[in-house]
Amino acid sequence: MDQNTINQFYDVIAEYYLYFYRDWQTQLEREGLSLRAIFRNKGILRVLDASCGIGIQAIPLAQLGYDVVAADPSSGMLRKAHEVAKHYKVLDKIVFEHTDFLNLQDSVEGPFDAIITKGNVLPHLLLNEEIETTLNIFYDLLRPGGMLVIGIRDFAPFMESRPRFLPGFIHNLDHQGEIITFDIWEWEQGPPVIATQNLYIVKSLDGKRYETLKRRVSYRPISTDEIKVVLFEVGFREYEDRPERTDRIIITRKPLSAKK
Repeated sequence: MDQNTINQFYDVIAEYYLYFYRDWQTQLEREGLSLRAIFRNKGILRVLDASCGIGIQAIPLAQLGYDVVAADPSSGMLRKAHEVAKHYKVLDKIVFEHTDFLNLQDSVEGPFDAIITKGNVLPHLLLNEEIETTLNIFYDLLRPGGMLVIGIRDFAPFMESRPRFLPGFIHNLDHQGEIITFDIWEWEQGPPVIATQNLYIVKSLDGKRYETLKRRVSYRPISTDEIKVVLFEVGFREYEDRPERTDRIIITRKPLSAKK
């Protein structure tokens, strides 16, 4: 799946992205507290959010006083991120850049103290070469001793059961309206195995008439062990692999001895 197709998926769903969480405000606070705990006492001041989406990590980081550069290849996501950042009064504290992983170095200038990519974006890279190139770019943009935080969906249980239906959330709107989200997944055996998410957004403004939006996007359900192998080859060291609700979080560092 090419980058334009992925961008089109996110351009369309950006307006509904807040509804993919049970409680958006709580999720913002959790993200900020989680990242602050990871960064504590590590000399982290300047952070690159390499796949910012609508700002679920960039906004709380800016609220906490970090110097944030936020990048995303989806123009729809960036428009929504600007809107949300303005709502939280941190728009002037975040530098937004329109770019994807493979072109980061044309748009942002390192070094950064930390780079984050959460929200299951790395598995959109279906080829080994794309993953390796991306992690090399992250490595080059970090200062020696800088941290990389990767968040991906924990695909391990899915690879066993290959589920088709995954429920989302039901949000009540004004005037008896509601928004309902759910997924239908397709699995291609591979190699590599490819998982395609068919996202359904069902919307009603009055509880009587409903409209359904369907969009699809593909992932390579890569494991954290596979990612750690590439991280080691690139030069990262000191791994930590931890669960975070439905995700896995990899935390690693560029060696202090690395050349700038």
